[in-house]
Amino acid sequence: LDSPGHRYGSEINGTRKSGWGKGQNRDFQETPAFLALRSSKPLSEAIAEGVREGRKDRMINKDLGPDVSDQQMAFWMQELTEIVLLDFIFSQQDRVGNIDFTPYWYWVEDEDLKHRKAKHHDPNDGDVPAEALLIRRSNLNDNDAGGRVEYANFAKSTQMLEKIRHFSPSTYRRLVALNSDLQSQGPVYDWLSQSFGLSDSQIAQVVKNTALATSILQSNCSNGDLMFDLDPVAFFLRNGTEVEAVDCYEP
Repeated sequence: LDSPGHRYGSEINGTRKSGWGKGQNRDFQETPAFLALRSSKPLSEAIAEGVREGRKDRMINKDLGPDVSDQQMAFWMQELTEIVLLDFIFSQQDRVGNIDFTPYWYWVEDEDLKHRKAKHHDPNDGDVPAEALLIRRSNLNDNDAGGRVEYANFAKSTQMLEKIRHFSPSTYRRLVALNSDLQSQGPVYDWLSQSFGLSDSQIAQVVKNTALATSILQSNCSNGDLMFDLDPVAFFLRNGTEVEAVDCYEP
């Protein structure tokens, strides 16, 4: 997939100063949004901590820019959990450096969150309200290094899922449901195994990785280490979210 997006700098892709492989994947976990995900503090405090700690790196501080909204951070945190989860499941070895973005304007109107793709990166973009915030929404590029059994799974080997402390309740429930389907060889398993020309070993890897990802997050959930408070839309509307109670083992 050749995405039409713009390439993030070190604010999302990391500094990559530690070299290819595990090094740059650990650098990736020192970005503001990932640091916020690793914080055990309530969401708003975790966001502030992630920005503060991330800015200690000169390159990240420059690429992040002088202002980054809490709303932007909430969207980034949600997107990073999705990216890490997908890369873990598909054993994607070349994610760092290949996360792009598309800019959108977001604003609240009649208690609903509205958005429109940005034509430019500056205010006064057509009839967008003056109070609209420019939010970069992430998209993935260069996805050829996943799915194969021989590829290195850096999300797994650098313990990305184990370190996450904030998660979307809906994403979590969908993962548990997906794992249940794959383990019982349900309709999603049939679709996966029959539609993409995957080998038996490749299918088995997806099933195994999904089970392991589910187990890791369920362990964090049952230990009380996972807060189900990631909801960027609710955060934008109310400048905060509540921690939702989630059954760790039921979809």
